[in-house]
Amino acid sequence: MTSFSRISFDPTLPWWLLAILALAAAVLLTVAYWRRSGGTTWRLLALAAALAALANPSLIREQRSAIPDVALVVVDQSISQRIGMRQKQTEAALERIEQKLRGRPDLEMRVVRAGLTGAAMETEGGHLLPYGTHLFGAIRRALRDVSNRRVAGVIIISDGQVHDLPSPGKDTKNAVDPDGSDPADANSAGPLHLLLSGQRGERDRRLVVVKAPCYGIVGEVLNLTLRVEDSEGAGGKSGHTRLRLRRDGGLTDSRTIAIGQAHNFPFRLNHGGATVLELEIDAGPDELTLKNNRAVLIINGVRERLRVLLVSGEPHAGERTWRNILKSDPSVDLVHFIILRPPHKQDGTPIDELSLIAFPTRELFQDKLDNFDLIIFDRYRRRGVLPSIYLQNVAEYVRRGGAVLTAVGPDFATPVSLARTPLGRILPSRPTGNVREIGFRPVPTDKGRRHPVTATLSGIGDEGTAPSWGRWFRQIDVDKVKGDILLRGAARQPLLITSRVGDGRVAQLLSDHAWLWTRGFEGGGPQAELLRRIAHWLMQEPDLEEEDLRARANGNQLLIQRRSLRSDNADVQVTTPAGEVHGVRLKDNRRGVEAGSLAVVEPGLYRLSDGSHRTIAAVGDINPLEYADMRATPAKFQPILEQRGGGAFWLSDGMPDIRQVKPGRINRGRGWLGLRTSGEYTVSGVEQTQLLPGVLVLLFFLGLTMLAWHREGR
Repeated sequence: MTSFSRISFDPTLPWWLLAILALAAAVLLTVAYWRRSGGTTWRLLALAAALAALANPSLIREQRSAIPDVALVVVDQSISQRIGMRQKQTEAALERIEQKLRGRPDLEMRVVRAGLTGAAMETEGGHLLPYGTHLFGAIRRALRDVSNRRVAGVIIISDGQVHDLPSPGKDTKNAVDPDGSDPADANSAGPLHLLLSGQRGERDRRLVVVKAPCYGIVGEVLNLTLRVEDSEGAGGKSGHTRLRLRRDGGLTDSRTIAIGQAHNFPFRLNHGGATVLELEIDAGPDELTLKNNRAVLIINGVRERLRVLLVSGEPHAGERTWRNILKSDPSVDLVHFIILRPPHKQDGTPIDELSLIAFPTRELFQDKLDNFDLIIFDRYRRRGVLPSIYLQNVAEYVRRGGAVLTAVGPDFATPVSLARTPLGRILPSRPTGNVREIGFRPVPTDKGRRHPVTATLSGIGDEGTAPSWGRWFRQIDVDKVKGDILLRGAARQPLLITSRVGDGRVAQLLSDHAWLWTRGFEGGGPQAELLRRIAHWLMQEPDLEEEDLRARANGNQLLIQRRSLRSDNADVQVTTPAGEVHGVRLKDNRRGVEAGSLAVVEPGLYRLSDGSHRTIAAVGDINPLEYADMRATPAKFQPILEQRGGGAFWLSDGMPDIRQVKPGRINRGRGWLGLRTSGEYTVSGVEQTQLLPGVLVLLFFLGLTMLAWHREGR
């Protein structure tokens, strides 16, 4: 605490009025001196005493306590700071700064560690910031409670890669703080200095994704544009390197590309949902890091409207139900034919009076067969409409990846059955010739309770309890079953069978009474839900895969889900982006799904495997802004350093000295940086003493006036 004295004036009249009185007195005294009047000097002293009394001077003694200035040290802890010796350089510089500044009574040192940590995003003023190194938001928050005059300066220890750098000039405030109060503004706060970790002339090669789609239509050609950039000295800006492309974890392409040129890569999505593309280039000579030699893209595949061909062998009660279910799905384009008049039927009706159209068999089953995603035969039987060669085409279509559903009726158990055609070779069962016409309730099998088609049907009930569905009254007996039986009917005979043939899929519904559920008989049942799931399973929708492993990020948790028709207690092995392997135990919900979770903090690709299945999950920003350029450089900071009067210093050249400088002085020099001193203080006590007491001044004024009269009267 120090004492400070000063003289203060508290005039009894306004200053402007005192000035007028003083001017009038000066004029009168000047005239008096010019006329050589007696006692003029005494009058001058008397008027001076009167004016001084009116100014009311007093002696002020203040007890002052100095307020320390604030020096902020910002430590960059972003991804790029983990390269080489940068982190060690940073901690050594911080230790030297603390040794220099700690303990000073006139300076408060604050340390903030900022940049990209485990958080996915930082909320700044209500705005979501993208991934990257965010330092200036941390500066604003750290100096929120400090007046700008008290900011001695800001020292940033970083490699120079920052992604919330404010624009220099008048936009500086708004760039850092949307509210417009940036304590780092050059006009109000101390200087800003940059201590650079890393080395001069670092070399690096990086893969740049110039253009990439976020989503695409399954089966259509998409384009990806890439470029490989090389810094000076890292093999030059010419030459070639090897590029490898992996799709969903498997190598799909490898080629040599030129460095420095943009390259287009056409590709197709082969399934709906997320497709993970990993791109990687070979390392260059003396590379700084290999982290930016890779890029990961997640492209969502969407299907066009699904094309379904429904062929009804004859009109019946369930045919309209099939049509209504498929037409109600906005993602389905339905082509429906009902065979009303077989070729051999002749009833004498003139051709020009028939309202029927010819069945375009060649167009549908040969020319445009591959355009359909699903073909449904509803109570179809051999009637001479489709020659065997077309049914053979359908069988080959399935082996190539197509899908067929047969919903059979009594004709399936007769000599005109589809099982006696080339299509029968891919069907999952053969009819025995027996048709059961008895009431029964469809019951899920053990596999049916785990299969995604039937596991979560409404009304299925828990294990050991009967479903709440209504009864059906007809079923065709089969044997030689190939595939998975999901539902059983009368006498525990197979009712719903699914099977894989080559790259395609086949399903059989061995009853034509599913429509009873739609009509609400005995409470009905989930017919629309069941038939829709069968159709989408046949068309290989990812969400209905019965054997599947997948994972997704939710906050700081990696949620893992495995679908299987059998309960498997095997752990899922998770490989982190850093290469660490963790085993995760999953819990079975007895509906075909096993689930578990793993706490994660590092963004990137997580690879999962249970021995049979593999998958990839992306957590956080898989292509951080940090990876775009990881070389240490002061270039980004240079404009704001010039505006703020600070400097950039390479730690590889040694730690600069730290000095305190007065406002208006140079803040940097060769081998040193300056922190501004403000001299701010608080007043804890004030003592005021009046210098001209009124009574004494009055007596003095009267005495001088009388002397003036006496001198004038002589």
